[in-house]
Amino acid sequence: MGKVIVHAFVTLDGVAQAPGGEDEDREGGFPNGGWMMKYDEEMDKLDEGGKVVEEWESKTDALLLGRKTYDIWCGAWAVWDEDAPGFMGENTRRYNRVPKYVASTTLTELPWKNSHLLGPDVPAAVKKLKAERGGEIRVWGSTVLMRTLAEHDLIDEYRLAVYPIVLGTGKKLFSEGMPFAKFTLVETRPLQSGVLINTYRRGA
Repeated sequence: MGKVIVHAFVTLDGVAQAPGGEDEDREGGFPNGGWMMKYDEEMDKLDEGGKVVEEWESKTDALLLGRKTYDIWCGAWAVWDEDAPGFMGENTRRYNRVPKYVASTTLTELPWKNSHLLGPDVPAAVKKLKAERGGEIRVWGSTVLMRTLAEHDLIDEYRLAVYPIVLGTGKKLFSEGMPFAKFTLVETRPLQSGVLINTYRRGA
């Protein structure tokens, strides 16, 4: 039985929009794109955050992505050099190899190899996927998809990197009207940069 694992970078006020780049997601006129990268460049001199992500990604058996996140990743990981040194090349090879399942009502073709549309009934498709796969099914970004999964009680674990930043604007990881759910904090790891790595598990 596979597990759906949500990974996210989130601020103290719950914002998860565009952590990685200025133009990653400007929806709503969001002015703070790249907030996570900027913080890490200044504060994470030991690259502890990078090592955490490497650890997470080493367990990836499949990717579960919404359309916007798929488009962003397809324009990056799908075209980057698999022979690049270090984590960049390793992760590019991994992402190209693992199956990618995409929730979209508009896409009809998926250019990135090993990509599959989930179809019109996303919850049913994800339930089937969990039953068929035995590893970790990774969700990055994709807040609309995450809400759909939460509404059908399909999320097994949240792994959140909580940054000591308040932005005051931007899309929240847990938006208004999210369904009630109870998770247990099973691990918390403080980094020297001030970031907290928290893991919450359902039914623990």
